Amino acid sequence: MELQSILLLLPLIISLPFCSSSTDTIRFNESLADGQVLVSSGEKYTLGFFRPGSSRNRYLGIWFTKLPTRVVVWVANRDNPINDTTGSLSIDAARGGLILQQGSSLWSTNVSTAGQNPVVARLLDEGNLVLLQQQQDGDQVLWQSFDHPTDTVLPNMVRKTGPDYAVRSWKSPDDPAAGDWSYVLESNGSPPQLMLYEGRTKRWRSGPWNGVAWSGVPDMSRITFFNISVVVNDSDSTFVWGLRNDPTLIARVYLDPEGILNRAIWQDKDARWNEIFRYPKETCDWYGHCGQNGNCDQNKDAGAFFCSCLPGFEPRSLGDWYLRDGSGGCARKRTGSLSCGRDGGGDGFVKLENAKVPDTTTGRLYAGMDLKNCEQECLRNCSCTAYASSNLTSGIGCIVLYGDLMDTRVFAGGGQDVYVRVNAAELEIESESEKESLYEDKDSSVPIFDVLDIFAATKDFSLASKLGQGGFGTVYKGVLSSGQEIAVKRLSKTSRQGIREFKNEVRLVSKLQHKNLARLFGCCIHGEDKMLIYEYLSNTSLDLFIFDKRRSSLLDWMRRFEIIIGIARGLLYLHQDSRLKIIHRDLKASNVLLDAAMNPKISDFGMARLFGEDQIEANTNRIVGTYGYMSPEYAMEGLYSTKSDVFSFGVLTLEIVSSRRSNQCYQESPSLSLIGHVWELWREGRALEIVDPSTMGESCSIDQIMRCIQIGLLCVQESPSDRPTMSNVVFMLGNETTLPSPGKPAFILQRKHDDANSVATNVTGSSTDPSTNQMSITTLVAR
Repeated sequence: MELQSILLLLPLIISLPFCSSSTDTIRFNESLADGQVLVSSGEKYTLGFFRPGSSRNRYLGIWFTKLPTRVVVWVANRDNPINDTTGSLSIDAARGGLILQQGSSLWSTNVSTAGQNPVVARLLDEGNLVLLQQQQDGDQVLWQSFDHPTDTVLPNMVRKTGPDYAVRSWKSPDDPAAGDWSYVLESNGSPPQLMLYEGRTKRWRSGPWNGVAWSGVPDMSRITFFNISVVVNDSDSTFVWGLRNDPTLIARVYLDPEGILNRAIWQDKDARWNEIFRYPKETCDWYGHCGQNGNCDQNKDAGAFFCSCLPGFEPRSLGDWYLRDGSGGCARKRTGSLSCGRDGGGDGFVKLENAKVPDTTTGRLYAGMDLKNCEQECLRNCSCTAYASSNLTSGIGCIVLYGDLMDTRVFAGGGQDVYVRVNAAELEIESESEKESLYEDKDSSVPIFDVLDIFAATKDFSLASKLGQGGFGTVYKGVLSSGQEIAVKRLSKTSRQGIREFKNEVRLVSKLQHKNLARLFGCCIHGEDKMLIYEYLSNTSLDLFIFDKRRSSLLDWMRRFEIIIGIARGLLYLHQDSRLKIIHRDLKASNVLLDAAMNPKISDFGMARLFGEDQIEANTNRIVGTYGYMSPEYAMEGLYSTKSDVFSFGVLTLEIVSSRRSNQCYQESPSLSLIGHVWELWREGRALEIVDPSTMGESCSIDQIMRCIQIGLLCVQESPSDRPTMSNVVFMLGNETTLPSPGKPAFILQRKHDDANSVATNVTGSSTDPSTNQMSITTLVAR
């Protein structure tokens, strides 16, 4: 190169910043100048100097290395900016801690080290900047940025209780200084809850941890790729979240300058953040929207007032209530005063279902007490106004609440039961109101059975009468005095199916008449007992046949094919031919019953929803049903339609053909689901390998089997618009017409074979878990 060209390039070369991407460590007598960076060992995070937005100030911070735009997750000198590029980070020669300087000190770790052992600062691949003192028995952590968050919580960052560990928003996108909003983990001797403040004013609350989720965050039921761990101690508690199976994913929880708490995961495919949830997001999320002893219910009809009073309470100001201002809350009725006699003096409790537990700041945790004893504990104390479970997984542990109940709301789904204390008179009023509400909604043509007749028919619900058990309760066989055989579905008191679902099932099934739908004879309600009386079907449910090696041999191909057609016709009736357009939302093998002639009958309409004649799609925050049968748009976004049922039918068809469960693992295949396994075999021209060998008899039609497999794959395609309607499915099953080629199904789970500890990835390449569990949970532990 000519000398003149070299001289022209020299200023440009000198101005390039020094980038020490080969190191993640600062040692004694080393410094990091503006223009230099540390990069974590896996190159996931970078530490260096940056300028936010349009600001001219410089800050030391940590950001994601590989994103197209810089996303800062931690700032050292957020309240002490540098006004030029002369800042540097080094280890303080006198004290041993980290110090950020621009002539004088702007920020430091405020740590003094003892002894002669060397001190280093290292950026870890989880985004944690740590100060380490190297010792013979291992490095000792002297300080870490995870204990001093700014506006972001990263995976595996342990949250501790108290203001010292608060997350604080930026003032603006151009200014990382501490803003008005803060997000903390609070305990105060009760189960921990997340709290969002504006200044010192509470603005949003997660509800307490109940062993499964935060009681006020129903969205957690959809999150399958995060795991949650909460540990409760007498003095403090800790909370940490992580990424299930795939630590390479980029995710964060951050508090934006507007006071919105966001959880997001980076999608490489679309080069954008996928927002998992954000709070507060709706009216009832805002703290105390309906005031003391008020209840916020956003499931009401559009335009309705969301606030109501808890049982035993009435509005403090009817005038404000009339003007739709519930912030003044509710006061106990004059006729609703609680008794202070021994064991409550006749007081009782009204159950509030699907609720966010009221603010537990003044509550008390009884870690070793079950709900029955918790009820008695509450009754013994005149100040106790409510109680709830603190551990839904074990049923042991409860929260007792005292005084006014604040920030209560109910959801369409999620939450938990809260038991509100009322006096004897109010208890009777609430009980009668619930019964009247039930029977007003019920179709008058459905008989109401006497509870004594049901007890007699089932021999007092004896074990010998038990037919099976599911998530919503137990089913018993009974024989009425007339000799009529019945099946009694007795809802569990701890069931997720409450009065809403019970009324829904009575209302819908009473209007349905089809040979492939289970017939409802009537219902019965007695106290907390809710029962549905169905026709008795001697061969019980389909899953007991196809997933049992001995029983599955009783189903030859022609019988299986007739079952598939019968289910399809039943769904077609629900979607198109009945007076009501109904989406079942929980079609699965255990919800298909078989009569004596092995004719299939679809059952369990507790989760079903009515559609308008011209309605195509609906949305819900309440995700119900069974993973493995749920369509992707429903499981991930809450969108359901007739095509959601079509997806479930496709899964069920493949199960009937193969006698394998939808979430079964396959050692001989990289797929971790039935859908993925069948899809691989289909592409390779080996689809018949999935067929249950017991069906391959003289009555077997290879063409018919292949047609059913192809229809099953058409039904489980990822896009709802690509799936056929049930009328098309029935036509394709009954005619020899040419079928379209199926596209790639949804929810294909595959193993990576990079090492012995293989993990699962889905169609988007992100990690997932083949388990149907929604999240990993560390159980509440009292110490």
